[in-house]
Amino acid sequence: MNRIREVLSGRELSIVGAFVAVVAATTLVNPDFLSPQGVHDLFLNASIIALLAVGQTLLVITRNIDLSVGSVMGLTAYMSGQMFLADQETPTIVVILAGMALGAACGAFNGALVAIAKVPALVVTLGTLYVFRGLDYGWASATGVHQVGAAQMSPDFLAFGSGSILGVPHLTLIALLALVVAGYALHSWRSGRELYAIGSNPDAARLAGIPAGRRVFTSFVVSGALVGLAGVLHASYFGTINASVGTGMELSVVAAVVVGGVAIFGGSGTVLGAVLGALLLTTISSALPILGVPAFWQRAVDGAALLLAISLDRAVQLRVSERIRRERSERRA
Repeated sequence: MNRIREVLSGRELSIVGAFVAVVAATTLVNPDFLSPQGVHDLFLNASIIALLAVGQTLLVITRNIDLSVGSVMGLTAYMSGQMFLADQETPTIVVILAGMALGAACGAFNGALVAIAKVPALVVTLGTLYVFRGLDYGWASATGVHQVGAAQMSPDFLAFGSGSILGVPHLTLIALLALVVAGYALHSWRSGRELYAIGSNPDAARLAGIPAGRRVFTSFVVSGALVGLAGVLHASYFGTINASVGTGMELSVVAAVVVGGVAIFGGSGTVLGAVLGALLLTTISSALPILGVPAFWQRAVDGAALLLAISLDRAVQLRVSERIRRERSERRA
């Protein structure tokens, strides 16, 4: 138990508790929810959002945000379909690398405007949300192909999306790999720890010699590459692609990150918490129909969770600031 507490923070433990409560309540209504197939589907559905949340965490820690993730995901997913229309025998690894490269290019564009041109990330990515989606629809209109079906894709590519190793879906394994690598980098690499310094106090970080612009730009590129990977995995799993893939995904991703304990004001949080937040929100979305709640409430739940998490973070921040001021006053006295 002590070892678990060392790994999980208080916020993360609360997410695990909420997850267990949701699963228990849903299982009482429908025992199949916790069947082997139900657990398999639960983790599979959470994998893509978890992968996006890992990349988004790198940005939120530095006081930035990427609202264009859904559009970039849709663009890379559509590109995957176009590659198979050009050659149905295109190797899966080539499609994955191409998707990551396109995602990284989109991330580099966002990062350049934020880190070099000094335009606020909220403004930049809100604009590119529509720019990248427009490119997606424009590409579909130019080619006349508004939807790519599973029959037009490589069987190996589709098998990769639905396959598993020892019962664990490929998509879940990829999300876990991204979690481990990003978590290790943030904890053990100097460049990773510097992201927290940038988010805590950007001016002090620059005075300390931290290359803030370069670190923020790199975070956007890495996040973009993960979004591109998520787009390819979405195409591989669902097998049907159109220009609207990923629409509205940005709310779910930001909600997962903030619910997972990554402070929207920057400087604190972990990728583990973000992934747990993604798992919790996905589980709630899956449980709503079983509990008799209409599916259209899913977005309302994501929004409410986002508002609650931000409010709690702000309350904690104010309490900590007040305690620090009080302690300083006592020392002076």
